[in-house]
Amino acid sequence: MNNSFAATTASRTLKIVGIILILSFAVDFLLLLFPFQPTDKEWQINLATALVDRGIVPLVGLGMLFAGYWADSFNSDGFGGFDLRMPALVISSLLGLMFLLIFPLHLNNIRQASNQTIEQISKRAEQAETQLDSQLSQVKAQLGNEQVKAELEKQKNQVKTQFTELLKDEQKYKQALENPNLPAQQKELLKKFKANPQELDKFIAQQSNPEQLAEQQKRQIREQKEEAEKQAKDRAWKSGLRIGISSLLLSIGYIIIGWTGLRSMGFGQGSTRKVAAR
Repeated sequence: MNNSFAATTASRTLKIVGIILILSFAVDFLLLLFPFQPTDKEWQINLATALVDRGIVPLVGLGMLFAGYWADSFNSDGFGGFDLRMPALVISSLLGLMFLLIFPLHLNNIRQASNQTIEQISKRAEQAETQLDSQLSQVKAQLGNEQVKAELEKQKNQVKTQFTELLKDEQKYKQALENPNLPAQQKELLKKFKANPQELDKFIAQQSNPEQLAEQQKRQIREQKEEAEKQAKDRAWKSGLRIGISSLLLSIGYIIIGWTGLRSMGFGQGSTRKVAAR
C-alpha cells in the first residue's frame, strides 16, 4: 500500500509540474506576441530568440508529464482521469514544426538585418566624409584671406617656439616624458622631434594643412566604419549560429517525441492497416 501511495504521489507531482511548465511556455508565447508586428524584422528576430531561449521549458515539461504516466504503471489504480498523453504528443509535434520553421526564417532575418545595419554604417561614413569635404572647402576659402593667413603663420611660429624651447631644456623634456598624464603618442612625437628637429617642421606643416588634416580624419572614419561593419557581422553570425542550431536541435527533439509517441499509440496506423487489408 505504501508503494502504491508513493507511486500515486510521484505520478501526480510529475504530471502537475509537467503541465505547469507547458502552460507557462504557452503564456510566455502569447505575451511575446504583443505588440503584434509580424512585418517588422526586428520583432521577428526578438520573438525567435525569446522562443528558442525558452524552448527547453516545455521539453522538460513533456518529460515530466510522461514520467508521471510511467509512474502510474507501478500503481494498480493508475491511468485514471483524462489521458493527456495524446494532446501532449500533438503539442510536441506542433512545437517541433514551429522550431523547424524558425531555423531558416531566423537566419534569413539575421542576414537582412545585418545587411541593413552595414548599409546604415556606410551611409553615416559617407555623410561624415561629405561634411569634411564641405568644411575643407570653407577653410580653403578662408585661407584666401591675407589676415587669416597671417594669423595662421603666427600660430605656427608660436607652436614651433614652444616645442623648440621644450626640446632645448633637458629638464623640462625629461619631465614631459615622465608625466603620466601626457599621452604616449605625444611622448613618441617629442622623442622624434628631439632626434630629428626637421620632423617638427614637417609635423607643424601637416597640422596646418587642411587637406592633410581632412585626409587623416577620412582615414579614421574609414577605419571606424570597417570596425563597425566587422562587429555587426560578428554579432549577426553569432546570433544566427546560436539561435539557428538551438532551434534545429529543439525541432528534432520535439518531432522525435511527438511522432514516435503518436505512432506507438496507434496514430496513423489505421490507414496502413486499410491499405494492407486491400
